[in-house]
Amino acid sequence: MMAEVIHLGPPGDDDGDLYSGFENPITFNPEDLAMDEGFQQAVKTSYGRRPPTAARMGTAARMGTSAGFRGTTAMPSSLGRIGTAIGDGTAPRPMTAMRGAGYTSHGSRGPFDPMNQGTRNSPAQLEAKLEEGPEEKVRKLEQQIGHLVEESCMAAVAGDRKKALEKAKEASTKERSVIRQREQAGLADSHNLDLTFSVLLNLACQYEFNEMYSEALNTYDVLTKNKMFQNAGRLKANMANIYLKMGQYNKALKFYRMALDQVPNTNKTIRINIMRNIGLLFVRMGQYNDACSSFEFIMSEKPDFKTGLDLVVCYFALSDKEKMKAGLQRLLSIPFEEEDEDKYTATSDDPQSNLILEAIKNDSLRKIERQRRQEIERCILTAAKLISPVIEDTYSEGYNWCVETIKSSSHSELANDLEINKAVMSLKQREFQEAVDTLKVFEKKESRVASSAATNLSFLYQLQNNLEEAEKYATSAHKADGYNPYALVNLGNVFYLRGDIEKARERYLEALDCDASCVEALYNLGLANKRLGRLEEALDAFYKLQGTMRNDAQVLYQIATVYEAMGSLDQALEWYLQVLSIEPSDPQLLQKLGILSEIQSDRQQAFQYHFDSYRYFPSNLIVLDWLGTYYLEHQVAEQAVKFFERATLMQPGEVKWHLMVAACHRRSGNLQAALSTYKNIHIRFPENIECLKYLVRLCSDLGLKEAQEYTIELKKAEKAKEVREQRAHSSRPGSRFGSGRVTRMGSAVSAEFETRASSGVARARSAASARTTRSSSAISSGRQTKISLEELEASDQYPSSQKQIDASYIDPLGPAAERPKTGSRKLDPDDEFADEELGDDLLPE
Repeated sequence: MMAEVIHLGPPGDDDGDLYSGFENPITFNPEDLAMDEGFQQAVKTSYGRRPPTAARMGTAARMGTSAGFRGTTAMPSSLGRIGTAIGDGTAPRPMTAMRGAGYTSHGSRGPFDPMNQGTRNSPAQLEAKLEEGPEEKVRKLEQQIGHLVEESCMAAVAGDRKKALEKAKEASTKERSVIRQREQAGLADSHNLDLTFSVLLNLACQYEFNEMYSEALNTYDVLTKNKMFQNAGRLKANMANIYLKMGQYNKALKFYRMALDQVPNTNKTIRINIMRNIGLLFVRMGQYNDACSSFEFIMSEKPDFKTGLDLVVCYFALSDKEKMKAGLQRLLSIPFEEEDEDKYTATSDDPQSNLILEAIKNDSLRKIERQRRQEIERCILTAAKLISPVIEDTYSEGYNWCVETIKSSSHSELANDLEINKAVMSLKQREFQEAVDTLKVFEKKESRVASSAATNLSFLYQLQNNLEEAEKYATSAHKADGYNPYALVNLGNVFYLRGDIEKARERYLEALDCDASCVEALYNLGLANKRLGRLEEALDAFYKLQGTMRNDAQVLYQIATVYEAMGSLDQALEWYLQVLSIEPSDPQLLQKLGILSEIQSDRQQAFQYHFDSYRYFPSNLIVLDWLGTYYLEHQVAEQAVKFFERATLMQPGEVKWHLMVAACHRRSGNLQAALSTYKNIHIRFPENIECLKYLVRLCSDLGLKEAQEYTIELKKAEKAKEVREQRAHSSRPGSRFGSGRVTRMGSAVSAEFETRASSGVARARSAASARTTRSSSAISSGRQTKISLEELEASDQYPSSQKQIDASYIDPLGPAAERPKTGSRKLDPDDEFADEELGDDLLPE
């Protein structure tokens, strides 16, 4: 009967869908169930609450599925409902074929799971039902601790000190909680010592990385005192490093020696490193003999170039010439693996081999080889440069001995570099001819050395302002090595000094084509573009240079000057402030910031910058004048007087500063000091009319009898000045006095007058320039920019005082009215100027 139920289907659908038609309602006779042996056995099994056997599950399960049952636990209730329906005589529940088993005409929508076991008993639910044991919990916590240690190390490598320390502390806290859980669970015997050691070591390293030296020492002390940690005694070297950073050299030496005792002789490399640290510590302490002993031991056990250089330095500190020579010879005798340059040269026509050579020519291993080679060369050349000036009577003989020693060693190619360095040392000793002779020896040598020597010769002739020779050797250096950027830079400098800025710019561009990282060419290119007025291109060049040299004050200053020339004062001020952050004590920079702040009408900030400039360089007359004038404008003459007094010390022959000192005393109400100052000025400068005017005024106000005397002297000085002006006017070509005594008198005083007039004009121009600089209302931003560039680049801004000066004067109001010869009273014959009123003029601003 079960076979007939399973294969029920619509008639005539044999060739269609295999499962089509099962969704249609199917009726059957319930009485047939009484004869179904499998069904009856299933009912008995469910009624008796006994678990079904494997042999009896087949038909019952299939029947239950077709009846819509959901699993074995639902079978009794479902069958009970069917039995009730049958017993009540009601219509049977319509069957829906095989939908409960997942069979539909639309095909399967999921995995075949007729008992819904995947929903009720998924692996995640089964794992959640399992109760974790203490060992499993401890294992998971140890994994988390390992991840925290790794995160701490990665943060330290990235430079994030704070995060590295936080992760290390968190790992240490969790590690202690793991120990407590092990003790509570009775698993103390299985303590993970390696994990504890790694956590504590990382914590100590992070303390040291954050400069928390006391905490680091305490953590290292816990590690070294625990006998359960093997080889922890060598960590005393780390403790010694901390004491060295703290400046406690004796403790550092003690711990280095303790660490050396803890390291067995089999660990030769570690012992050598500790011995090197001991030697360097002795150098710090100034005990060079002990340092030599440590370095000599290393050179006898495992020689290396760094230790050899340190040994030579110690011999140099002891001034032992013979040992210095022996140290250089020992340094040159250290064996090393020579690089085989031929292995990177293509020798076959196989394209695949050539591609491989191109790939490995600049790979990481090749870079390591070059770095090792450069380090060896640096050690040898440094040692030779250090001892060459002192091992013989003259530095030339010392260099010659070093050159010969290097030539006879396996590093003979370094002798040429040392000879070029000899020429540089000759330049420092200001022995130019010897430097030239040394460099000329390389003219006929190999191209690289010849190009380097010619480059230095070109620079040397530039210093001597011999541009012809400089151009000759720069061209020779370029011919010897077409890819030498410094030769092109020197050639461009020659054109720049000659004033041919366009050709200089072309040479700088060629140098950048040879080497885009040549900072000299890029900097000079910016200067050339600035001189040519190509401000945008100059700005681009300096910006590129700023990307390479981040904190170079000169580059930032040039960017600021370009913005100032373009009229962008806000941008210029911003870049000047960046320069100030690098060079906070530059007085010229502070003065420039003060000028820009004054142009932007920020007088308070301008005063601050000028005052800071005065603090760092109190001898700048322009700054002194600005500060004194600022205090006078704010009616604080007592503060202004000290700046003008300092100016008088710097220029005692300039009457302007003395008059300003007297004016400060007068405005502050100290008339006695003002009178004394004016008297001293009159003694030193008896023909100064301004001083006489104030003397007359002050004496009159104070009721002194000297007022009359100063009045007479004032009139005499004014008349003398008028006579000088008339004589100067008469001595001009085309004057109506063509010859005679008057002309000769004019020529006699012309030399004296021209000298005084020239000095007066120069002082007037200087004062006008100072007033123009500090006046914000009289100068626009563009004009200020132009003036600053002219000051930097034009050497003939002010005309020479030796030029012909037109000192003639014509009164535009005509001659003065003739004085009447009669009066209402008789004048005192002794007082020639008794009827004239004194002027109430003030000092000129």
